[in-house]
Amino acid sequence: MDKEIKTEKINCWEFKKCGREPGGLKADLGVCPVSIEKGLDGEHGGKNAGRACWVVAGTLCDGEIQGTFAKKIDSCFLCDFYMLVKKEERPRFNIPGILLGKITLTKVPA
Repeated sequence: MDKEIKTEKINCWEFKKCGREPGGLKADLGVCPVSIEKGLDGEHGGKNAGRACWVVAGTLCDGEIQGTFAKKIDSCFLCDFYMLVKKEERPRFNIPGILLGKITLTKVPA
């Protein structure tokens, strides 16, 4: 009898070790909207938008609030995490336009 082994893929807050997820070491400074964006849950095998962070506005990358998708996407394309996900998910990598249509605009808790 074969056992199915399920491996979870790393999310951006784990990869970057930012601590801005709910319950994270720096959550008291603000929870990143990526960690609570339910509309992208499961995309590329991640939790919430954890493996599609580049399409979420207001992310807390490098300790600074990022802008809208249009304003931040060029820097996201150069991000080591973005490149990792793109490589791991090829050829199933979803383009940003598809992902943007799934965002639920979850409000970040104060």
